[in-house]
Amino acid sequence: MDRIGEMTAFVRAVETGGFSAAARDLGLTPSALSKLVTRLEDRLGARLLQRTTRRLQLTAEGEAFYARARPILAAMDEAEAEVTQAGSSPRGLLRLHCGSAFGMHQLTPAIPRFQELHPEVDLDITISDQPLGTMEEGIDLAIRIGPLDESSMVARRICNLERIICAAPGYLERRGTPRTPDDLQRHNCLSITSLPALRRWPFDTDDGIRVVHVSGNVSANNAETVLQMAVAGVGITRLTDVVVGEAIRSGKLIPILTDWNHVEPVPLFATYPSGRNLSPKVRAMVDFLVAEFGSAPWRRARGI
Repeated sequence: MDRIGEMTAFVRAVETGGFSAAARDLGLTPSALSKLVTRLEDRLGARLLQRTTRRLQLTAEGEAFYARARPILAAMDEAEAEVTQAGSSPRGLLRLHCGSAFGMHQLTPAIPRFQELHPEVDLDITISDQPLGTMEEGIDLAIRIGPLDESSMVARRICNLERIICAAPGYLERRGTPRTPDDLQRHNCLSITSLPALRRWPFDTDDGIRVVHVSGNVSANNAETVLQMAVAGVGITRLTDVVVGEAIRSGKLIPILTDWNHVEPVPLFATYPSGRNLSPKVRAMVDFLVAEFGSAPWRRARGI
């Protein structure tokens, strides 16, 4: 009984939105692929797809099965690729996308070390805070911060980041140092325009986590700009340690409310499309990122 074939036919039909496109991907006829999905449904005793003339729609049972089946197939692809490509050397063009915060402060300085290890890999790096809706834009690998919600992605956690509340010494001299979360209501707090949720700062109290809504007269669309404004003394900010670490180490920023600030781990992932064999060049970069940054060296070296 070809359970893997049935599962593959179903997953590809969902990902491509139809039997015809899925059949082309798998080298089958639409009728053959339809029979595989029907056989899967018969074996499970549940309808997984609602078929219409225009599109396929997952049933509740189909959504549950898809959520389980997709990572299983992705893991099989990775296992096969690991064996078949074990002797292959990383080479060729690797297109990598990364946000400005991690890209400017960590990735860029580390690139020479990657090139020393893998001189036959050419890099095309895009550093941008414009979100990638999908991985259909020619990107082989993306470094992402925060929770992931794309079922078409495979992710490997690199490490966890932490957010730190801090301000420039000059700002604190002018406006005073907040001693409690309530004091922030009288201060200018800087935020990232595209992430309004980050204006809600969590604090540990005797009664549990308390969230304070902060505000200020300046915001920007990326963390790097907010960092520079904080260093210039414009206001108080709460950014990840990977962004503010160097400024804290050099004394340009001072951590505040450290006894109150709720430690909120922010995952950092290396992501790539599912259903695609992990090539040696992508695997080399993923392994490098984990080895280089898995221990969050900026935190240990800078005492934050």
